[in-house]
This record gives sequence, C-alpha cells and structure tokens, in this order.
Amino acid sequence: MISELSGKLFIGGGWKTGAGAGIAVLNPATGESIGEIAASTADEINEAVAAARAAFRGWADLPAKARSAALHRLGDAIAADADGMARIMTMEQGKPLNEARGEILKLAEACHFYAEEAVRVHGEIVPGDTTDHHSLVIREPIGVVGAITPWNYPAELVGWKLCASLAAGCTIVIKPADLTPFTALAIARKVEEAKIPAGVVNVITGPGSVVGQALVEHPGVDKIAFTGSSSVGLRIQQSATTVKRMSLELGGNCPMIVTESADLDAAVKGAVRRSFRNMGQICIAINRVYVARPIYEAFLAKVKVAAEALTIGNGLDKPDADLGAMASADPLAKTKEHLADALAKGARLVTGGAAPEGEQFARGHFFRPTVVADCTHAMKVMSEETFGPLLGVAPYDGLDEAIARANDTPYGLASYVYAKDMDEVRYLTTRLDYGNVAVNNVDAGVMNAPYGGRKQSGVGYEHGREGMLEYFNFKHIRIRHDEPKGR
Repeated sequence: MISELSGKLFIGGGWKTGAGAGIAVLNPATGESIGEIAASTADEINEAVAAARAAFRGWADLPAKARSAALHRLGDAIAADADGMARIMTMEQGKPLNEARGEILKLAEACHFYAEEAVRVHGEIVPGDTTDHHSLVIREPIGVVGAITPWNYPAELVGWKLCASLAAGCTIVIKPADLTPFTALAIARKVEEAKIPAGVVNVITGPGSVVGQALVEHPGVDKIAFTGSSSVGLRIQQSATTVKRMSLELGGNCPMIVTESADLDAAVKGAVRRSFRNMGQICIAINRVYVARPIYEAFLAKVKVAAEALTIGNGLDKPDADLGAMASADPLAKTKEHLADALAKGARLVTGGAAPEGEQFARGHFFRPTVVADCTHAMKVMSEETFGPLLGVAPYDGLDEAIARANDTPYGLASYVYAKDMDEVRYLTTRLDYGNVAVNNVDAGVMNAPYGGRKQSGVGYEHGREGMLEYFNFKHIRIRHDEPKGR
C-alpha cells in the first residue's frame, strides 16, 4: 500500500500527486527508503483549507446521529484492516508489529468513542433575573481545524484530533510528521471507504516548519490542534497571524514516586513498561523515579533484571518483540547525550548504555533500555525530556522531598505514584502539579477521561467528553418573550 500512497495528497475527497519536492521516508530499523512524500505547495495547502471550508457547513448541519454513524463506519473500516495498517506503521516508525496493531485498534476505539459522544452534545437554558427573558446556551462547531501530528504515535495522535473534531461537526486538514506520513494517508483511505463526505477530511504532507506553519498562519483555519515539543508549541502560539483556538499537547518530564509501602514488584513492572515502551518515545514516559531510601537498592536490583529481560528487534521480523527501533537518529542522539551527561556528573550505570549487539542492529536506530542511579537535578536526564529509553533513579528521605523534586520542572503532563498507604496516596496526589496522576498503574491517559497538561506541557484537553468540547464555540441566545396578545 505504501507504493500507492507515495507522493500523494488527499484533498477534497480525492487523491492527487503532490507538486512539491519529494522527501524520502526511511525504515528506522534498516535505514532503507520505503517511499517518499511530497512537500505540499502553497496552492495545495490553500486547496485543502478551501475544501475543508466548503465542506464545513454541510457536515456541521448533519444530524449528530449521521456524523455518529460515519465515525462508526470509519472505526469498523480501520479495525478490519488493522494488520495492513500496522505493517505500514512499523515500516515507517519502528515499533514492533504487534504494538503497532494495538495502536491501530485504539484508533478504531477512538472513532467509536466519539461516535457515541457526538449524539450527547447538550446545551442549557439559563434563567434570567426577570420572567420575560431567558438565555439559551448552545454549542456550535468551531469550523476548520488544522491538525499537526507527531511521529511517535502516528495513528492515535491523528485519531484523537480527527474523531473529536468530526464528532463536533468540524472539518479538518491533517499534516502528519515527515517521519511517519503513510499511516495518516492510510487513514485517509479508510475515510474514503467509510464514505465520509468529500472535503471533511484532508491530508497534506511536508515539513512542519513550512506546511504546518502555513496552517498556523492560514486565515481560513479556525483552530490548531498540535502534539509535539513545548518549544514548537510556544512558536505556534507566538506566530499565529490571526486569533485561533488552540489545543497544544506538549512535552513532559514525568516522575514516578515509589514509597516504602508500595508493592515493589508492581512498581518495577510499571516503571519498566512506561519508561521503555515505544523506546521511551512517548510524552507520558516515566523519565525519573524517586524511591524511598529503605527500598532504593532493592528497586534498582529488580529494575535491572526487568529491563534486561526486554526483547529488542526489527518490528517486522520480530512482531512480538517488546521494543523496536527508535524512529530516527535525532532521538537516539539525544538519548546518548543525556546518558553521557549523567555519567559525567556522577550517575551510576545500572544497565544498558549501548546498542544491542548483532548484525541485525547495525543499520538501524537501536539502543538498549538504560537505567542510571544516584541521579541529581543537575543531570539532563532528571531535568529535560529525553524521549528515549533512558531512566534516571534517585532516593528520597521524606514525602515532601519527593514531591518537591517531582514538581521541580516546567512541565506538568503526567506523574505516577506507587503506594499502598492511602494517607500517602492522598497526600501525594493532591500535591503533584500534573494534569494526570496514575496511582499503582501507569495508564495516565485513557480514552474516556480528559487528558491534558499544565505549565509548559500545553493547553486544552484530548480524550473524554472534554476532548470533543475543545472543538466547540459557545453561543448565548438571549430571548425576550412578552405576554401573548389576547391572553
């Protein structure tokens, strides 16, 4: 399917070959080219926005039940082709095939979830201060959405924006990451299959600094929905040339606190899963762990065993591997930089620290899950988002110390607590300054609850009913009614 999608754009319900320069897309496990995308031209960007604008009124005016049915059809079409779409994702992103398939099925789940939410959009009547007026408050779709999506979860992070916006009655122009464009184009194929009206969904490709920025500045785009780094999110806020609504899901530097009362085996299992899944390339990855000093060395011993048990491989050749290749050379280089910085400043290497051995890893972006201990906040691993398979660990001597260190960051996306003492749980969860706090589990983001960050981790919410409400404007209709004549 990649060959059929190579160089294509999906605009106004049809496919066209992009007129812009070609950009090669590489398999991160082998370094081989799997196809290319076109850098969308200014005319093509304008065409996509115009198509979304032309389709908006008709889509917004459909009964919510009709939009719901379209999203259900889209979810069914995606689930039916989960294997094929997963293969595309693994080839361009590097994660193991089974994990890619799971992500495709979560995309389908998002379609069905927002199909159900589409029919539950309510307004309200607000009583006035006199009996001859009342206020009707209704929600109306914002309009045309520009969605700029990243490479780490190339299906889900398109889906959260696509499904919520369509449920609300908005139309959308999607600009996927250059590293992983074919997953988004494969989703467009399913949009076609689901018979969603022409122009409601459009997919254009090209560099974020050019094509994404053009959407940010475009006067025909009413809202920007972006997932990516905090630095880029700030530039988006600063560079919009017209006032726009924005949802920005940005970086994190997520801590875990493990108290003396914790189930240690469960804490280790959670730390390894959320630190290293997708090679640490996830905004809610655990970057740093603070462990009560009496159990500190026991935690390190167990986390070493658990990390070394993870299997690594080419995601196509080993579909059930725990970890695949990193998506590109850049996050791999940053991981190595943060590791070198920690070791130079006195951290202790517990495990990992190098690429796995073997010819099968020679050409790809592979790295072993790595744990460093005795870390301080002078080290980058504890103060910046690594976005790679590197975990920093430090001991603490009291809950207030752990809380202060966990909150000592400009970010506030997700945090994690392992504790069995409910007084500790209450104390920690009310003081951690994060939009999401997971206790005795590492699923900080689930589809039916709001997901968003604080501070430099973004504005707005995805997931849940709140994720759909981000795509509405409120309208207040104040109505006067006089006594009927002839009463």
